[in-house]
Amino acid sequence: MDSKIGKLPFPSRPYMNRNGAAAAAGGGNLGVKGIIAGGITGGIEICITFPTEYVKTQLQLDDKTGKTKQYNGIVDCVKKTVRSHGFLGLYRGLSVLLYGSIPKSAVRFGAFEQFKTMSVDSKGNLSPVQRLTCGLGAGVAEAIFAVTPMETVKVKFINDQRSANPRFKGFFHGVREIIRTEGIGGTYKGVTATIIKQGSNQAIRFFVMETLKDYYRGGDPQKHVPKLVVGAFGALAGAASVFGNTPVDVVKTRMQGLEASKYKNTLDCAVQIWKHEGPKAFYKGTVPRLSRVCLDVAITFMIYDSFMDLFNKVWK
Repeated sequence: MDSKIGKLPFPSRPYMNRNGAAAAAGGGNLGVKGIIAGGITGGIEICITFPTEYVKTQLQLDDKTGKTKQYNGIVDCVKKTVRSHGFLGLYRGLSVLLYGSIPKSAVRFGAFEQFKTMSVDSKGNLSPVQRLTCGLGAGVAEAIFAVTPMETVKVKFINDQRSANPRFKGFFHGVREIIRTEGIGGTYKGVTATIIKQGSNQAIRFFVMETLKDYYRGGDPQKHVPKLVVGAFGALAGAASVFGNTPVDVVKTRMQGLEASKYKNTLDCAVQIWKHEGPKAFYKGTVPRLSRVCLDVAITFMIYDSFMDLFNKVWK
């Protein structure tokens, strides 16, 4: 039999079986494993960290120049929310992220794996520039196919709760109302800012994560990285992404809120925030976002790697 028959188009990469977070959507069954592990991880992570996302969004929507000013800080936001809507009020909009966690994880890790497959050297390593570009590509794909509509609906849900008479009765009712009144385009508000945000997010996170892992492994892709170390690296990667793109996140949130119509476009939104509220406004919600993202990224990589390790043992 000719040795060329049945040869795979890409070289064998056994090291990917050891490093689940970097191999969410490899060839064969690995892609299915990545989707399942990503969905489970996303659901667990969101349930743990969503209250901080809720508070961050509320503070970013709080325009100090208008009548919508409601909160004097993180603690005040939590107290008023619990007083008015109970503890579960801090989870308003959670269903949107739960419904979107599986496709978001699939697109993010699948795209990163595909870009990485095309970029790694013979030893399975990426150069610093390749780490950035692979992460950037994963973030852009994630923004277009999953994050923008999901985030838009989430922000509108949270923003809707601020009104005296909330319009949305639930996830599907809210989506129907948004599409009925604004069309499909209503779920793609702030797409430009979201692409910039997710692209820079994943570029920074994957760059930091891959760089730290490579440093720990000493350039040997097959060396195992302990889960606690992965979590620590994830927290650092999350912190780096927060400080790098919170201004974009603020603009994105404003563009996806119920008062987005007062802005002509993403650039106009940024200009108006700078003009009327000053540069500090671009870092609104940084503290709650920092706590959420660091925990988010740490948990995501730790749990994801754990499930991938488990699947690789029991699912051949």
